[in-house]
Parts: sequence; structure tokens; C-alpha cells
Amino acid sequence: VPVGLSSPAMTKQLKISRRQQAIDRQQWTAVLERDSRYDGHFFYAVTTTGVYCRPTCPARRAKRENVRFFATTKEAEQAGFRPCKRCKPTSGGHDNTADKIKTACRMMEEAGAPLPLRTLAEQADLSTYHFHRLFKKTTGLTPRAYGECIRKTRLRSALQDDSNSVTSGYLDAGYNSSSRFYEKADAMLGMTPKAFKRGGQGSRMTFAIRKCSLGHVLVAASDKGITAILLGDQEQALLDELKAQFPHSELSKGGKAFAGTVANVIAFVDHPQREFPLPLDIRGTAFQERVWQALLKIPPGETVSYSELARRLGVPQAARAVARACASNTIAVAIPCHRVVRSGGALSGYRWGVERKKQLLDREER
Repeated sequence: VPVGLSSPAMTKQLKISRRQQAIDRQQWTAVLERDSRYDGHFFYAVTTTGVYCRPTCPARRAKRENVRFFATTKEAEQAGFRPCKRCKPTSGGHDNTADKIKTACRMMEEAGAPLPLRTLAEQADLSTYHFHRLFKKTTGLTPRAYGECIRKTRLRSALQDDSNSVTSGYLDAGYNSSSRFYEKADAMLGMTPKAFKRGGQGSRMTFAIRKCSLGHVLVAASDKGITAILLGDQEQALLDELKAQFPHSELSKGGKAFAGTVANVIAFVDHPQREFPLPLDIRGTAFQERVWQALLKIPPGETVSYSELARRLGVPQAARAVARACASNTIAVAIPCHRVVRSGGALSGYRWGVERKKQLLDREER
């Protein structure tokens, strides 16, 4: 503390110093994590290189003792530092992370075969570690999982083409090895490739309809996991909905062995703040599965808007597509599309009725 300051002045000076130290710690954490939320809010300079950067700069991290923080690019340059050529801190403050991830997604969708992580990271001018972390943070999936979703969508499309055999279908989808394809086929399709080729004929699903606190619930499952949880007022309407969703599956009523599964689902409907205790057999397009995976990350008791969910997925202009994906979800409550609301917080757009949506959200706040 400077000599000559009075006691009140000393106290004030100490408070300012502590506040600045807290800010410095927060900024250093943002640099370590390359947190895009701070991009444009401050810049850091490295005394050993004479360069200043954005918090998200992918360059190798400097030692803390060699780092200084500045509120603006002007302040950094007045202190004698020059802008980094890699993260371009003077380029208008635009965070191009989303653009880089979009480009990577487009590359994966246009490629005929899975692309190595190194290739995707290099096009984004990022390290493989940083690219992997940003990709998952932006899309909700790892690059590998995103690539698998793309291949699954291609595979389904190829197998549905009457001119394709199963072999040509999996080759068109990017599988160059029959052993690797058949190793994953059942999990991707929910049935054997030949059954899927026949329109799902021969695939089996067990179901049961019971009363619950939200009316009636239909629970359906394959041998892989839960395929549907449908809510409604009339049993026949629920059964018709199941048949429409899985028109070629062989449906059979569940007996005593299935009763425990149904009881677990009903208990979860009553207490949706808990962790869902059963495996899921999720079937959708690559985009739908991205949305559904993002829904699973929304904590109980919290809500997000469709536009916010689209932003988290790296597609801020696709709020309507996100809403359609939520409406296509056939696994109520376990895939919590009830946690998505309008931008103003209004409840709407729930497949099984707004009143049920409200009840589920109320239960999660208990």
C-alpha cells in the first residue's frame, strides 16, 4: 500500500487490489479453458513474445508470470504488444468458433468416409484437443459420435433404396469393412440390416399401456432398450400412435416380465427429477439425435428456449428445425423435450399437451 495513505484510503486501496486480483484469476481461468464467452471482453499479452491474443487463441499457453491482461486492443498496443496472427484479435471481435465447427460439420457430411480428427482440427486451425473440446461443447456430440450419426442416416437412406443391396448400402454409407458394419448394424438400426431393408418387418417390440398420474402411458421397448414412452388420455389412440411410428414392427403385449420396466417408467414420470433407470433405443436422423442428446444435458428444474438450444448446437438460425426435432421425440420425459420453452418462457409446443408439460416442470421444481 502506498505510503501516506490514510486508513480509509488504505482500506479502499486494498479492496481495489483484491477485486483486481479476483478479475485476473477469472481472466486467467478463461484463457486456460479458452472460454469463448470472454472473447472480445478482454485480451491477454505474453511478455516473452510481444504478442497479444484473444482468450480463445489456440496457441500454446504461456506461463502465468509472462501474461498481462488488457481491456482493449488499443491498450495492448499502447503497451508495445502486436496482434496475434493466429487468433486475429483486431478482426472486429467476431468469435468464429461457430463458423469453424459449421465448416467441420459440412466437411463430415460431404465426405464419403469418416474424416480423421487431425484433418478436421487442421482445417479449423486448432489443436486436436482444443477442436475436440469445442466441437463437443458446440454440438453436444464428439466428432466421432457426430460422424456415426451421419453414417447412420446415410445407411438408412441407402437401405431404403430398392436398387441397393445390403452390401451396396453399407458401402454407400462409408463402411468399407463388412465385419465393422455388422458389428454395429443392430445398434444403429434397431434390427438386422435385412429386416430394415424389408421395411422393418420381423423386428419385435414389446409394449404395455397403464394408467399414470398424467393419464395413460404407453411404454414400448426393443431388446436394445426403451423405444417409446407415449402419454395420452385414450389407450387406443396411444396404440395407434405407436403403430404409426413403427409401422413394420411386430408388436406384442408385455407380460409379467415387462411389468417391472413399466413400473420404472411410471415412477420416473411421477419423479422426473431423478435419473432415468433404463437404457434407451433412440432412433432418429443425425440432426434429431443431436437435438435429443442436447435435451439430455438440460438439468431437471431448468428450461431453455428453442433458440437457445439451437445456439448451443451451433445452428442459431435453426430454431424451427430444433422445435420439429423436439416434436418428433417419441420418448417422453426420459428425453426431456418438456424442458424447452418459447423465448419469453411461455409453455407451448408439447406433443402430449401443454398441461402435462406444466405438471412435469412443476414436479421437477419440488
